[in-house]
Amino acid sequence: MSDLFSDAAHERMPEVAPLALRLRPTRLDDFVGQETVVGPGSALAVAIAEDRVASSIFYGPPGSGKTTLARVIAHTTGSAFEELSAVSATVADVRAVLARATERLGTEGLRTILFLDEIHRFNKAQQDALLPAVESGLITLIGATTENPYFEVNSALLSRTRIYELEPLSEDDLAIIVHKGAAALETDLSRDLVPMIARLANGDARTALNVLELAWQTAQAEGSALTEAHVEDAARKRPVVYDKDGDAHYDFISAFIKSIRGSDPDAALYYLAAMLEGGEDARYIARRLIVHASEDIGMADSNALLVAVAAAQAVEHVGLPEARLNLAHATIYLATAPKSNAVITAISAAGRDVREHGAIRPPKPLRDAHYRGAKKLGHGEGYVYPHSDPRGFEVDYLPEELQGRRYYDPEPED
Repeated sequence: MSDLFSDAAHERMPEVAPLALRLRPTRLDDFVGQETVVGPGSALAVAIAEDRVASSIFYGPPGSGKTTLARVIAHTTGSAFEELSAVSATVADVRAVLARATERLGTEGLRTILFLDEIHRFNKAQQDALLPAVESGLITLIGATTENPYFEVNSALLSRTRIYELEPLSEDDLAIIVHKGAAALETDLSRDLVPMIARLANGDARTALNVLELAWQTAQAEGSALTEAHVEDAARKRPVVYDKDGDAHYDFISAFIKSIRGSDPDAALYYLAAMLEGGEDARYIARRLIVHASEDIGMADSNALLVAVAAAQAVEHVGLPEARLNLAHATIYLATAPKSNAVITAISAAGRDVREHGAIRPPKPLRDAHYRGAKKLGHGEGYVYPHSDPRGFEVDYLPEELQGRRYYDPEPED
């Protein structure tokens, strides 16, 4: 009976499945976007067409086409296609797939492709269980992940796979997908609705089709034409694609600092807002501002460090959401301040000498002479006190082996 019910459910699935699932392409010719990865003549497109896809990991944000590409491979390959979700699969599930792959290869000479969704959810033991089969070629692994695989996947497994990074879809790509969705729903969209949905989808094809479908259902229920109000209601709030514990944490803070370094306050404020909206730790942002104040502004405007420290103190005393004003204040100040990397250049050069020559003891005139017996050792002897004798300002205070070194190079005055 269970088989009977399963067959019936499978037949009715297209009637109840979401629009995004119903429109998922099974041929590469129908795939929209990601031209750099699967465009005509690309290595992956040729490999799919010739059914020789190597073990790969598709990495990108939600709705960028990772699972769809796996489905395309499933429908074009002559190999057996197995699928697991790392959210629910166990080591026993992996071993069962490997056992079936071994049997197929031995009895039919048939290769096996394993699609592993959310591969970053697999722990080390589960990933290790896959390694020998991938290495020997028993299975071709196709992994999909929203997390940077270089952070989440074992290096041994990474070295045996090809990494393809998928980007959020462009609004032009999403417009094509929205048009396909409208055709499937047999509805007409006004000229302004297509770009509106594409914009609200924020690079996510699934979101675009979900918004379209919900807006269409609402309009149908009201017996009216589909309008901007229906789309706005379906979209509600644009999702902030930001994982403060993952890849976005590093990418956004990097873009934030580089925008400040490049004196672009508008870009810096945008990345600051994105981090705060995404739930980033405000104290972490404040710490990065303090570092940046000395690293990239430094002696060009020493007040930058005071402003950054004050913003960090404000975060502690005021807290969010009000402290976003203090962080924005510091961000604008640092972005518009003159820039100098003399501080980091100086300490880095001094550090290189310490690593190369060791911590060379200071010359005897500079050593501590305040304890009993220090003078007998010659400590402090010959020291010229600059406030009493200006010649003290002309002394090279470095150890003899390093005298003449110049670490701090003040930038010339304008």
